[in-house]
Amino acid sequence: MFLRASLKPGASGQPGWRGWRLMVWVAAASLVLIDGRRVKQPRCPAGCTCTKDNALCEDVRSVPHAFPSDVLSLSFVKSGFSEITGGSFVHTPHLQLLLFTANTFDIIDEDAFAGLPHLEYLFIENNRIASISPNAFRGLKALIHLSLAYNNLDTLPRDVFKGMDALSKVDLRGNNLICDCKLKWLVEWMHQTNATLDQIHCSGPPNYQGRKINDLLPHSFDCITTEFASYQPLKFESISVEAFTFVNEQYVVFAQPFAGTCSFLEWDHVEMTFRTYDTIESTSTVVCKPMVIDHHLFVIVAQLFGGSHIYKRDSSANKFIKIQDIDILKIRKPNDIETFMINGESFFVIADSSKAGSTTVYKWNGNGFYTHQSLHPCSQRPVVYQWNRSQKKFDRRTDIPDMEDVFSVKHFWVKGDLFICLTRFIGDSRVMRWDGAMFREVQTFPSRGSMVFQPVSVSNWQYAILGSDYSLTQVYQWDTKRGQFIPSQELNIQAPRSFSVVSVDDRVFLLASSFKGKSQIFEHHEIDLSD
Repeated sequence: MFLRASLKPGASGQPGWRGWRLMVWVAAASLVLIDGRRVKQPRCPAGCTCTKDNALCEDVRSVPHAFPSDVLSLSFVKSGFSEITGGSFVHTPHLQLLLFTANTFDIIDEDAFAGLPHLEYLFIENNRIASISPNAFRGLKALIHLSLAYNNLDTLPRDVFKGMDALSKVDLRGNNLICDCKLKWLVEWMHQTNATLDQIHCSGPPNYQGRKINDLLPHSFDCITTEFASYQPLKFESISVEAFTFVNEQYVVFAQPFAGTCSFLEWDHVEMTFRTYDTIESTSTVVCKPMVIDHHLFVIVAQLFGGSHIYKRDSSANKFIKIQDIDILKIRKPNDIETFMINGESFFVIADSSKAGSTTVYKWNGNGFYTHQSLHPCSQRPVVYQWNRSQKKFDRRTDIPDMEDVFSVKHFWVKGDLFICLTRFIGDSRVMRWDGAMFREVQTFPSRGSMVFQPVSVSNWQYAILGSDYSLTQVYQWDTKRGQFIPSQELNIQAPRSFSVVSVDDRVFLLASSFKGKSQIFEHHEIDLSD
């Protein structure tokens, strides 16, 4: 918009006195407006001292929101606020330096420094900071120097420096940093960033106490742990459980003594649960042991009464058909079945706990299973047999002394070494290692009321699960450095009797039979403690 005045020009063509008077009036009005804007500028807050572009606040109770807009540096000394809340400095967008020292706040909230695109120096020193929110420094893309020195920090949230690509200096001295998995990310970041860090030392854990964080390497941290999480409760009691693969599908079978069945479940790839597949009717069932030979599925069904039997899956009829009875004079009180192969030949052995019966090895001959060898321990202690290649039979090798009340024996391997878990109901259960001539004790476990002490392997993890009728089930994990099992987890299972592991769709499940409650399915999870 233009103002136009009708003025008579002077002799030189310049405006006359009336024109000059109008121009002076317009200029004066402009000065008044400018002065008016200056009057509206925020004054220096109470408790603060302001100069042309600096402000210093001492003993204030909160972060003021009214600073002159041209403040470039701002300091807080001996202030009494308890935290720096989000957006505390959006009213000072031109800040280039921000300093806190000798204050009492201990928390820095999310987006505490939002709205400071030009901030280059941030000093938070000699305060009481114990907690920093993960996104406290979000948006500080121009920050060059960050100091958190001499606070009460024992850790830092993962990726707290993310997005601060201009950083060239970080100072963390004077804190009590715990160099555990929560701080692994910092060690990784230190090896990737171009920023320099002063030498800082670990306050813990004991194995790293006093060491320089700058000297640690990411692979120094063992941060992967595991757990079995409840996945699917089942509606029935059971005394044993087995997992198996047949025609490239995963199945499990539970022996239900009260219902008198072998209950088969299959994995539903859509619903992601185990569903009913089929059953075998039986009497007082104690073990349902699957065995796949030449793409045919057999199931050995051990019963306390009425004898034990062998079934075969008839694919054309889509059902199980009994094909063979097991000699009732030899197998009177079965309590376990194991299957194995030697030189391409298939065997199974039924352990019999009666005095009249005998533990017996059976062999597949192409048409059925026949008695291959009867094992007579002549001892109440566990007996070790070794396969004689020339005789194609088992020879008695040795027994395990002072172990008269062993309920069951299960084996596992760790890096070529053979171990066994021995279950005892009253005495201590044990882990023993084969030294070439004898099993030697490695570890003992109090096991009052235990009827299962079972090793299970999941990928590179080795576990031993000690069930109990009187307390929670204990899960132990093998520690390679110690050469022993260490406590890992407790599971609430009533009267557990058997465990089995099945892998399907890149997931791993632990199946747990329960003699006096609901059988259960747990899922195995690997957890990265550094996340």
